[in-house]
Amino acid sequence: MMALCLAAVVAQAANTEVKLLLPAAVKPGDTALAGVQLKMSPGWHTYWKNPGEAGQATEIKWQLPPGIFAGKIQWPLPKKIPPADVTTYGYEDEVVLLVPLTLAKTVAPGPLTLAAKVSWLECKDSCLPASADVSGSLIAGGETQPSADTAQLQSWQAKVPAAAGNFSARAWWENTVAGDTRLLDLQWPGKADGADFLPTTDGDFEIQGATEPLPAPAGEIRLRKPVKKFSGGWPKEISGVFVSADKAIEATVAIGNVPAPVAASSSAPIQPLWRMLLFAFIGGLILNIMPCVLPVIALKILGFVGEAQSEPGRVRKLGVVYTLGVLASFAALGGAVVAVKFAGHQAAWGMQFGNPVFLVGLTTLVTLVALNLFGVFEVTLASGAMNVAGDLSAKSGLAGAFFNGALATALATPCSAPILGGALAFAFTQPASVLLLVFLAIGLGLAAPYLVLSWHPAWLKFLPRPGAWMEKFKFAMGFPMLAAALWLYNIAAATYGKDVLWLGVFLLFVAAAAWTFGNFVQRGGRRKGIAIAVVLILLAAGYGCALEKELDWRHPAAETPAAGAVKASAAGSEWQPWSAAAVASARAAGKIVLVDFTADWCLTCQVNKKTSLEISAVREKLKALGVVALLADYTRTPDVITTELNRFNRAGVPLVLVYPKDPRLDAIVLPEVLTPGIVLDALDRAAK
Repeated sequence: MMALCLAAVVAQAANTEVKLLLPAAVKPGDTALAGVQLKMSPGWHTYWKNPGEAGQATEIKWQLPPGIFAGKIQWPLPKKIPPADVTTYGYEDEVVLLVPLTLAKTVAPGPLTLAAKVSWLECKDSCLPASADVSGSLIAGGETQPSADTAQLQSWQAKVPAAAGNFSARAWWENTVAGDTRLLDLQWPGKADGADFLPTTDGDFEIQGATEPLPAPAGEIRLRKPVKKFSGGWPKEISGVFVSADKAIEATVAIGNVPAPVAASSSAPIQPLWRMLLFAFIGGLILNIMPCVLPVIALKILGFVGEAQSEPGRVRKLGVVYTLGVLASFAALGGAVVAVKFAGHQAAWGMQFGNPVFLVGLTTLVTLVALNLFGVFEVTLASGAMNVAGDLSAKSGLAGAFFNGALATALATPCSAPILGGALAFAFTQPASVLLLVFLAIGLGLAAPYLVLSWHPAWLKFLPRPGAWMEKFKFAMGFPMLAAALWLYNIAAATYGKDVLWLGVFLLFVAAAAWTFGNFVQRGGRRKGIAIAVVLILLAAGYGCALEKELDWRHPAAETPAAGAVKASAAGSEWQPWSAAAVASARAAGKIVLVDFTADWCLTCQVNKKTSLEISAVREKLKALGVVALLADYTRTPDVITTELNRFNRAGVPLVLVYPKDPRLDAIVLPEVLTPGIVLDALDRAAK
């Protein structure tokens, strides 16, 4: 017999109408689905079981006849509720919260009245707590029968996330921890459109609403979520709903302690080796005209002038040795990269500039080269050519040529030529043999112009004959080398903070020692032994007092801005410190995001800043569009930024990204060398 459901009581609060939905009849011993329907006025919303950073979950307190038991609420999939800067999860317009009802076999047949008190928080511009009593009736006995509400109950049941079953997902922490916030990576199978993870459990931690999509293999989804800890340790597992374009699955996943391998983006096709080697060679050629290498070009001009009148065989030999110096240096650099990667650390182009020993050593060396060019002390070569190879070149010009090659390599690494970035990104993902091959191709490109000229001495005839003018030219070339020393000193300031003054004191001791050596040892007549002793005392005093005692140069602890502090440029633009969480948060708020991955030692980065990022037209565009500008400082090569650079197929800085307003769209990757038009066009595209 079809039993009829008695009328349900509908309750109306200020902005939400509540109704109890029941089946018509339930057979004792069976379980049937009931529901509490909440209909909100336009613009109002209620909350999910995890309301997020604010809000309150809806509660249902049942008053049931004996023998009827209510199960846990089955919550339909919610959505993120604005305002976006405070992420909450809830429902707008309407929701039906489903509850399984089980009748014991001992329940006597007949009509039963069910009641419940429903409490919720309804919000629009402000939030109001509300509650209502609802009730309804069903028949116990016979067979379980549907009611007029059953179709609606089944429709909402289809919106409840499925149980995990054989669903497989992975979660792991990223390496860096910033105070009480840590980044969590999640990966699971599915279609990426609209993918998200909605946490169902919090406690001593909070999985924040900001979500950043990451590259993943085809058919996989990978997201990054910031997690904030309030007390205790970091969670060992997380529970929540894994949302993809085709399904939503609720599951609990253990968190691994070691990052999972990063899958290569499907948007980056595999390039043939010959093409990458060609790019590496061309990039090395371009390095010759980058600002980093200009001081060494001055040295080579002097070398060519001196070689122009030499025997062709000797000129060729010097060109080959210079090339060997470049190749040996690039091989050493490649070997260092391989060693760093083998040890399980991050490696990147220019990483040695984050090493204080390398930085202080190169600054000192370039200072000595500048002093030599100024004539403070002299180095004589068998060929009579002026060179800066130090004592290594005292016996032969070959050592000087080799040294010039090594110095050119050291000064080239802070620069990234336009076509070089792709080759480097390729190299850093390859086995050691391929990486070394790419590095040698870069070195060959850097050395190629000098090697070709040395094998065609006739092409050197355009140079003037050696003469007295060379001394003046040599002195003039000391200024660009001194500028290089000042640039390196400025880089050291980012590493040592205000204590960098002691590096300047050490360089003064070095300069005094060089002057003493030049005037009283090289050009002096008597008491050279005393002069040498003074030189040694000056060097020892400078090293022991300035470097070791005051600077503690091998263990820098530079002052860093507080997290979240605003960094204003000289041009007046405000940059916030970069973090993956900051990008995700801004994108969740529907903001355009501009990220500048830069370093104090990267000359290309500084040129981009002065010519294309820190100009009035770009500043006005940033302000007009409400762009969030983030600065990722790679001066000390932090691993978290190296990881981010690798994600975008870059082996080093510069890298400038523009994230569109639509969070579903990928970042726009700008070229290494910028123009104002490139930046403005990317911002316009991101605003659409």
